[in-house]
Amino acid sequence: MADRARVEARLHELVAAYRFEIAVVFPVVGAVTLLASAWGWLPPALSFNPYFILFGTVVMRLPLVAGLAPLVDRRAAVAVAVLTAYAFGIELLGVTAGWPYGEFAYRIELGPMLAGKVPLGLPVFFFPLVVNSYLLVVLLLGPRARNRLLRLAAVAATVVWMDVVLDPAAVGLGFWRYFAGGPYYGVPLSNYAGWVLSAVVSVSLLDWGFSRAGIQARVADCEYLLDDLVSFVILWGTVNLAFGNLLPAAAAAALGVGLLQTDRFDFAVLRDRGPGTRQ
Repeated sequence: MADRARVEARLHELVAAYRFEIAVVFPVVGAVTLLASAWGWLPPALSFNPYFILFGTVVMRLPLVAGLAPLVDRRAAVAVAVLTAYAFGIELLGVTAGWPYGEFAYRIELGPMLAGKVPLGLPVFFFPLVVNSYLLVVLLLGPRARNRLLRLAAVAATVVWMDVVLDPAAVGLGFWRYFAGGPYYGVPLSNYAGWVLSAVVSVSLLDWGFSRAGIQARVADCEYLLDDLVSFVILWGTVNLAFGNLLPAAAAAALGVGLLQTDRFDFAVLRDRGPGTRQ
């Protein structure tokens, strides 16, 4: 237990000291390198380098890991394990049977691939959609988050909203492709029907595993807990703008407005802090 506390304290110090670099610099660099890869501006060894993609993604997830680590008890660990199994199961079903998202396949390796079909690091990509949605909704709803039906419905809708931002950008980059295309920037409407299902299942698991009151207290107390959502808005908003995907870019901006309502990220203050003055 003491070892766990030391690790959590060290991770907290690291994330708190380098918030701007993690939440802003990494997604900006990520957007630039992903777009340069898609446009053929990088040499083959660097273009869509799977380990670079995975490393950058893991770094941007550090605020979530550091922020939620103190809340992970046995029940939460079970929920995370079941959610991991669900994420791999539904993704493998999707690429092999075309259900529930529609027929698609990965065209770029996002790190090591499981059975050559889905990324082994899938939880690193999947979990934040659910967790960030949950944190944002709980913070914005305030006392109304005690209403379980309202909470779950709002979080599930936010998860789908985040995929409204993500999927067109990922298709534009060539991360994956829907065989039949689709009316929404190459994405079929079946994808969003599938995400309604995945959102409901995932949010219900998260809500069962973690204490709502515990999360609400933690998100109110931990200033960097939503920094990964900042990264999401910067990275995927930028990519969508670069491809001229105006609706997804606007959806990303709407998430940014939600973040501003939480008063959680002061760019000017964080930019002006030097390494020796970070708190």
